[in-house]
Amino acid sequence: MAVDYVSHPTELVTAGEVNPKIGIKELRNAIPVSCFKPSYRTSLWYLFRDLTLAATVMCTAFVYIPQIKSLTLRCVAWVLYGYIEGLFFTGLWVLGHECGHMAFSPSRLLNDTVGFIIHSALLTPYFSWKSTHRRHHIYANNLAMDHNYVPPQRSEYASSLLFDVARLEELTEDSPVVTCLRIILQQVIGFPWYLLTNITAAPSSLHKPPSTKLLGNSHFAPTGSLFRAEEALLIFLSDLGLAATAFGLWFAVSRLGVGMVALLYLQPYMWVNHWIVAITYLHHTHPALPKFEPEAWTFIKGATATVDREFGWIGKHFFHGIIEFHVIHHLFSRIPFYHAEEATKAIIPLLGASYHSDKQRAFLPGLWEAFTQCQWVEADDAAVEPAQRTMRYKGGPSPPPETSMGKKQWGITGTH
Repeated sequence: MAVDYVSHPTELVTAGEVNPKIGIKELRNAIPVSCFKPSYRTSLWYLFRDLTLAATVMCTAFVYIPQIKSLTLRCVAWVLYGYIEGLFFTGLWVLGHECGHMAFSPSRLLNDTVGFIIHSALLTPYFSWKSTHRRHHIYANNLAMDHNYVPPQRSEYASSLLFDVARLEELTEDSPVVTCLRIILQQVIGFPWYLLTNITAAPSSLHKPPSTKLLGNSHFAPTGSLFRAEEALLIFLSDLGLAATAFGLWFAVSRLGVGMVALLYLQPYMWVNHWIVAITYLHHTHPALPKFEPEAWTFIKGATATVDREFGWIGKHFFHGIIEFHVIHHLFSRIPFYHAEEATKAIIPLLGASYHSDKQRAFLPGLWEAFTQCQWVEADDAAVEPAQRTMRYKGGPSPPPETSMGKKQWGITGTH
């Protein structure tokens, strides 16, 4: 099958239905036609706004924070700058994400140009990520094919803990200290490690057999296992974009020094890593969300097995509603973010119990719930055929970190 970024996923895989009366056609018809139309003016305005905010805050920090005489206040100012600039950087990353879905504008050339520049500047390989993210949207929550946050099943989970599979229910969750450390590990290196090793992806999500070569399963290998042969040139172009950013950072270091570049760029970049991982992890990890084996999976089942959460003013104005309106994004990813709320309200009555929302609680405490209550999945009724069952999250201690695709280990000794 050729690379296809245009067709709706239901044209490529089994569509499924919400119920016998509601399918993808009925959902699409319930949404105002205007919601499917990106606007050059609106999208470019948000791009201009976010770039202006990011540049203004960076220049202000560069000029004025070094003039603060108190070391304590100067450190506080730099930390505050990193957090605020990280919000603006993340907003720009989300606009690049819109470009990857062809939702930024009607022009594919403009979308790919803007997305390539933004994501390269934020050390994200645009075309590589666009390819695997497209497959995540096609196969969301398919335990055999999804590219993101695929949980282990009973036997794999027990094996990773070196524990008797028949006694899993005897295990309790980790101590608070261990849970905190695991959350920090995920938030600090989760995204770059995913790009390097394709961790959390399902075993059948690759186009080729898993590679044993260095970076062979990464987003940086034009001929690696993640991509088709016809994508090689675009993957190489993504690598060139990252190389250009690396050169720009080297040049900045030669003029400003390592410390200043770390404060101005590395700080907010690390916040981007955190927000990308936190947002995407919590979109797809919640005790109420189902997962599906291939026999039971359909596109609609997978797309609706995500959850809309709430992040207040920051989520709406800086993160472009990516946290609050994710279900509609999985059903119709080409709807621009500024139409997502209207489109969501239009389909909620049709989705009924298939719509998942958790907007009454604060966003970040959901990380704690996910890390303690969503470690592995098991069929809700093991007696029925795979095509008829749903997989549900179970709690327990965290397994060893996934050091490479499909491999969990502590240090040099581990399990597969």
